[in-house]
Amino acid sequence: MAVVGLKKSKKKSDLWIALAFAGPALLGLLVFILIPGGRGIFLSFTEYNIFRAPEFTGLENYIRMFNDPVFWNALGVTLQYVIVNITFQTVLALFLAVLLHRFTRSAIVRGIVLTPYLISNVIIALVWYWLLDYNLGLVNSVIEALGLDKITFFSEALAMSSIAMINVWRHLGYTALLIFAGLQAIPKDVYDAAAVDGAGEWRTFRSVTLPLLRPVMAFVLVITVTGSFQIFDTIAVTTKGGPINSTRTFSILISDTAWSNNEFGYAAAISVALMVMLSVIAFAQTKLLSANQSDMDR
Repeated sequence: MAVVGLKKSKKKSDLWIALAFAGPALLGLLVFILIPGGRGIFLSFTEYNIFRAPEFTGLENYIRMFNDPVFWNALGVTLQYVIVNITFQTVLALFLAVLLHRFTRSAIVRGIVLTPYLISNVIIALVWYWLLDYNLGLVNSVIEALGLDKITFFSEALAMSSIAMINVWRHLGYTALLIFAGLQAIPKDVYDAAAVDGAGEWRTFRSVTLPLLRPVMAFVLVITVTGSFQIFDTIAVTTKGGPINSTRTFSILISDTAWSNNEFGYAAAISVALMVMLSVIAFAQTKLLSANQSDMDR
């Protein structure tokens, strides 16, 4: 009986220690996520601005949203950005991570690769905005010096792709290091066994490396996709949603609706729709990629 009582006492003390460590994170979750999120959901069912109290309107904001061409344009623009950003960022990061893993594991090289991610996104956006400027930008000066026609990188046709490539450049090193960490976790014995079986470089990469990287790649895709859907600062300091709504993503639309049009209830409804989409996408990615299971567990 004394032993049982001692075990229960130890479990209770461990629980309080665990709660003490988790307390700050739980408090942050409550104050910055759950309470504001709950209020946002409530406001999505109201007509509200900063000059008067919320007035309950039921599903009116959601009906308006589904009939709003600007909302559907924002969805299309956001998807365009996500597809370009995720495709290039994932492929290039995987290639860079494999190069780091195969040829160098120097901390200095990894630090250099990570440097763009450590710089403020606003600063990077402004620098690239100047570099890609049609009249004075260095990139167009080089293109012109080569005898080619200058490119309007921030025109209606190219603005979203240009912004996507700016963010690919900034996040490439961080994403590559995440994948690099996954590569380091793969046992060398697996590669030795593949070499004994006569597998070449490409066959080993396709049949050994990629399957064993599944949990890491699932994690990378979830955070990059959800982050891409929330793109704001790069657009805010460059095109501001233009030209002609060609870069007006969900985040820009929400900001303009709330602060420029003073329609906080409608902006909250768009925010809730974005939250639901991201939750569904993250859940689907996790399930489809079997993020909780590696081929090493089979």
